[in-house]
Amino acid sequence: MACRVRVKQVKQAKTSSSTAKSAAKSAAKSDDQAARPEPGSSQTLIRGLDIIESVAAGIGDLGEIAQHTGMTYSTVHRIVLALARRNYLKRDPQRGYRLGRKLLELGFHAYSEVELTRIARPMLQALADKTSDTVHLATVDHGLVIYLDKISSRRAIEISSRIGGSKPLISTGVGKALLLDAGEQEWEAIYEQQRHLLRLPVSKSAWIKLMRGYAQAGYAYDTGEDEPSIRCVAAPIRDGSRKTVAAISVSSTLEYMDEKRMKALAPVVCETARRISAELGSSQG
Repeated sequence: MACRVRVKQVKQAKTSSSTAKSAAKSAAKSDDQAARPEPGSSQTLIRGLDIIESVAAGIGDLGEIAQHTGMTYSTVHRIVLALARRNYLKRDPQRGYRLGRKLLELGFHAYSEVELTRIARPMLQALADKTSDTVHLATVDHGLVIYLDKISSRRAIEISSRIGGSKPLISTGVGKALLLDAGEQEWEAIYEQQRHLLRLPVSKSAWIKLMRGYAQAGYAYDTGEDEPSIRCVAAPIRDGSRKTVAAISVSSTLEYMDEKRMKALAPVVCETARRISAELGSSQG
């Protein structure tokens, strides 16, 4: 009996040792996979970002970049040329490679969005307090409305939008407000690209006529094009160069926002947009 117990204990010890070795191998394999560079295009992207970060740290010589990143000289040279062609890097004859204008534009754009939200927030809050409705701040990115800020209504309703979320330009109040200065050629292009996103079909001529009226008035409506029960009044925000950089809106359900109230809200929304624009250096709203 004692022999049987001992044999069983030895077998268990061997099994445990085998399991431990297997686990160790799996862990080592996982660590190796984690350390191994991403394949294909992902690896190229990561290398490109490593190069950009090296240049941002003040390393402008190709050989020094290669040494800093651990890449071969030829790999660094190939990626740097591609980044320079897209204006993410530029070559200075004296100092080597430096960050290009495209990165500066993107950085300024990111900073502007943060700064815009900070500047607009108190005025958005005042507008929300005054109307008791949902207030949005939005901008445009790649043909879509992107919400930068939202103050929810004090009423027992919920608007299906979120900060960082996106919606079509063609069907939202803020989307149309962002397009007021665009002109008819761009309106037609937006219509062709996004008409399938309209809840109800509208002819091109009818939509362009609608946009002409909004552009003349200086504000835009959502009369249920995006969601059937939602109504919205929106106005553009312009910077010191008179460029439209964002738009604000007041939104509620049809129960609280009929046509008469939308007309009454238009000057209130426009005045808030004008005040935010003034803070951004615009002489006019």
